[in-house]
Amino acid sequence: MAQTINVDIVSAEGQIFAGEAAMVFVPAVQGDIGVAPRHAPLLTLLRAGEVRVKLPSGDEQSFYVSGGALEIQPARVTVLADTAARAADLDEALAVAARQRAEEALKDRGAAMDMAEAQAELARAVAQLRMIQKLRKGTQA
Repeated sequence: MAQTINVDIVSAEGQIFAGEAAMVFVPAVQGDIGVAPRHAPLLTLLRAGEVRVKLPSGDEQSFYVSGGALEIQPARVTVLADTAARAADLDEALAVAARQRAEEALKDRGAAMDMAEAQAELARAVAQLRMIQKLRKGTQA
């Protein structure tokens, strides 16, 4: 039997994924990380982006996270996301609207939204839109 690693993806809204994986790919703040079974322990922060879970069957599942923390143990990966969603559940219209709001806030420096918040919202919206485009390309093939 192939080695696997137990994966939990949770957010304040609840658990979004729990199961075994052959490999996990996460968007850490210092760069993307690939996690295989028996990976060295690690604790790091996440940026907005895609978490990919490669199942033992070879299939992949994708999830959007807006940021958070990652804990790696030799037999377990825990993603503690600020917010998380299955990639297929992302709403393109909401992501486009969020991107537009953030871009307008960055242009208008006197707006109620501060610069750091606007930049973070822009990064989250762009990450969501990238995942939506990736899903479209995958389903058209």
